[in-house]
Amino acid sequence: MDIQLEKLELIKKLVETEDPTIINSIRKIFSKKKKDWWDDLTEAQKEEIKEGERQIERGEFVLYEDMMKKHR
Repeated sequence: MDIQLEKLELIKKLVETEDPTIINSIRKIFSKKKKDWWDDLTEAQKEEIKEGERQIERGEFVLYEDMMKKHR
């Protein structure tokens, strides 16, 4: 079946329904699809990012411009 036709059929069913539980279920499905990139990271990657944030808070970083001057 053509995806566009399937979408139109679903739209028609949605417009015709008076059942709020169906509408709420559809809303939940779409909100679950919105994924945060953080959720796709491994625990090791998350920890590396957190450590980088801690280093910045401690002032342990070099500005990009300074690094570029040093390595040109």
